[in-house]
Amino acid sequence: VQLQASGGGLVQAGGSLRLSCAVPRRIFGSYIMAWFRQAPGRERELVAATQWSGRSTYYADSVKGRFAISRDNADNTRHLQMNRLKSEDTAVYYCAGREGSLMNVPADKYFEWGQGTLVTVSS
Repeated sequence: VQLQASGGGLVQAGGSLRLSCAVPRRIFGSYIMAWFRQAPGRERELVAATQWSGRSTYYADSVKGRFAISRDNADNTRHLQMNRLKSEDTAVYYCAGREGSLMNVPADKYFEWGQGTLVTVSS
């Protein structure tokens, strides 16, 4: 299943961007949506994740206090608001989904992905 990702672009350091990711079906049970990023020459890393219910979220130390996940009224979409962006946030960002309740797990445990979206932060 392909998640529907959008957002990203070019922004100056200190600016903000919002990524969105929609699940093209209704979610039943436990489900996790996450964002990973991959910079050139680096491994894909988990940036943030949320239980679909919103009861719990996870943020990597590098983005805590700057990034936040939110939901919209349609309920099939989650957003990753990225504030106070830094040049080291530059990467291709991917949203991903998996069933279950564990968030901080490797990328290969996520079974569905959105297309990557490039975030470029200029210094």
